Amino acid sequence: MAMRGWPLIKLLPVKTNLRFVSFAKYAAVLSAVLVIASVVSVFYPGLNMGIDFRGGASMELTKPNGQVLDLGAVRGAVGELGLGDVGVQGIDNVSSAIVRFQVPEGQDQTVVVQRVEQAINGAVGEVKYSGVSVVGSKVSGELFASGLMALGLAIALMFAYIWFRFEPQFGLGAVAGLLHDVILVFGLIVLFKLEFSLNMVAAILTVIGYSMNDTVVVFDRLRENLRKYKQMPLKEVIDLSINETLSRTIITGLTAVMVLAALAIFGGEALFGFSIALMAGIIIGTYSSIYVGAPIILLWGVKRGERKDDDAKPIKLGMASRP
Repeated sequence: MAMRGWPLIKLLPVKTNLRFVSFAKYAAVLSAVLVIASVVSVFYPGLNMGIDFRGGASMELTKPNGQVLDLGAVRGAVGELGLGDVGVQGIDNVSSAIVRFQVPEGQDQTVVVQRVEQAINGAVGEVKYSGVSVVGSKVSGELFASGLMALGLAIALMFAYIWFRFEPQFGLGAVAGLLHDVILVFGLIVLFKLEFSLNMVAAILTVIGYSMNDTVVVFDRLRENLRKYKQMPLKEVIDLSINETLSRTIITGLTAVMVLAALAIFGGEALFGFSIALMAGIIIGTYSSIYVGAPIILLWGVKRGERKDDDAKPIKLGMASRP
């Protein structure tokens, strides 16, 4: 017997008739305010840099024979050493944890790690240490610069791809959407006080890829409709293209958000920030494909025939009948 489809999908209309372009001005104001606020927040109060970017050390400790590890005692013992922000994260079992702390500038890293181990041993007894890693301030600065370069290079390559596949105005709209998404994700990282680490850089790169994929779907349909409806006003062609791809966008986005929500809930502290940034990026990327990329094409215009849009007769968009 054939498997039945997910019944909730039937609640989505096959084709909508929403007038997105009519709200573009209001969306532009909203986006501008959020982008400015996000840029300001990156400098003040600033990003909560992780050990990867500010320098420090991390180690995993385990109590022998499955004994319970007192996380509060570990946090208190390391905190008394005056090593800046101290993070103690429990692992799935109750006998293991990961400790992160800063190494003060000018102090020997090996000596600081030994002091931390002695303090922990004095607070909770004998523990086994593993996975000790130390990142110096110079290395952390290089990692931060490399992360920013990776983000910039990704956006530049996306712009080149869209330019060659479509037209320059499409590329400009896509890059504007990507910059909009990246800046707002940075703002949310500051707002929720998430730790900015290499995992977060990976999340932002993933957001760039998802946002570009969603933008390409809309732009590809727009290009097809521009060839098909040469006498239709450009704003109506944009509305038509977005409506035709809306159900696909909603289903894809909701599926990804549900998976990431489960990852945020059950993945522990290590994956929480990563999941939150991705979920926010997917929602923002969907919004930017509609209200950032497409309106730029409307402002710039496209060549699609001898007849101008002002002389074209509007074509009413009807609702598609459900089979």
